[in-house]
Amino acid sequence: MAKKKKKTFSSFLKNPIDFTLLITILLLLSLGLIMVLSASSPSALSESGNSYSYFYKQAIFAGAGLFMMWVISNIDYRFYQKYYKLVYIIAFISLLAVPLIGREVNGAKRWIYITDSLSLQPSEVVKLLMIIFYATILVKDRDELEKYGKGFIKHLAILIPIIALLLIEPHFSASMVIIGIVSIMMIVAGTKFWHFLATGAVLGVPGIIALIALEPYRLKRVITFLDPWKDSTGSGWQVIQSLYAIGSGGLFGVGLGESKQKYLYIPEPHNDFIFSILGEELGFIGCAIVIILFGIFIWRGILIAMKSPDMFGSLVAIGITTQIAIQVIINIAVVTSSMPATGMPLPFFSYGGSSLFILLCEMGILLNISKATKNKE
Repeated sequence: MAKKKKKTFSSFLKNPIDFTLLITILLLLSLGLIMVLSASSPSALSESGNSYSYFYKQAIFAGAGLFMMWVISNIDYRFYQKYYKLVYIIAFISLLAVPLIGREVNGAKRWIYITDSLSLQPSEVVKLLMIIFYATILVKDRDELEKYGKGFIKHLAILIPIIALLLIEPHFSASMVIIGIVSIMMIVAGTKFWHFLATGAVLGVPGIIALIALEPYRLKRVITFLDPWKDSTGSGWQVIQSLYAIGSGGLFGVGLGESKQKYLYIPEPHNDFIFSILGEELGFIGCAIVIILFGIFIWRGILIAMKSPDMFGSLVAIGITTQIAIQVIINIAVVTSSMPATGMPLPFFSYGGSSLFILLCEMGILLNISKATKNKE
């Protein structure tokens, strides 16, 4: 009897993974490593005397992440469903620890330093934990999702402590990403769309306006977005240099490694503004290829969600896919001055070892869910 249960529970684990998704992930990761090497070399040389220091760290985490992606891709995704309460507690405690033991960088406490050279940004872990948690409770409460009180209000209220801790850091962009992920998951699970429209109009929009108006740096970013050339050597500097980089790339780019803006014109070009260096060096063609790769990733993620054998797997897949989609859209919008600047990394590209490691762990979960879809194709 035990053998039969085990076979039923994990029968799909020997199925092949989604090969198209795997190749897309590997291509994005490879391009990301190449761009980190190119974009970070001047900054790394000026800070440490070693042009490859950032690249070495990123490559180590990429290798560790690929190993974990392989391991996790062989763990039945339904395993996480059992521990959804523990997942929420871990998310809450990790965010609570940030203001207590976190280190302040550029006016914000977002990182917990394990050593002087190794740090962890809990908000990156929390994104994945919230996907697992909400995928579970939305399955459990599926019959109540169409109701406004027991469905919409109840499930958003659970998110309030997490968002509050993120805003204390402050980490406005991460809170918006998590709200976006949870909202899409709730809509896919069966929550009525008009609940979001009505509540957003009454509370959401005024709340965002208040958060921007009450924080001078957020208000300054909005003003800078409207006219970055008004303060071209101050708050508008980064956005203007980003536009110079993308504009000078033209159709085919100036050549890999030949960027001028990465030479200390764009602050930390290997982080949130790495896409502008990509645009300068590889041009419109390079940018288009990267956007197409992300498009393929989103397409495969949605397909996996649609063909998942159960609602939990479907919601986890749509949550991970939504996270990547939101971050890509916001990052590219920021570097092209299509929206106010915010600290949003570009998945697979922006420098950050721990965030890349966690991202590849998420890819392992998504690849595991893809195994379960094979017997439905």
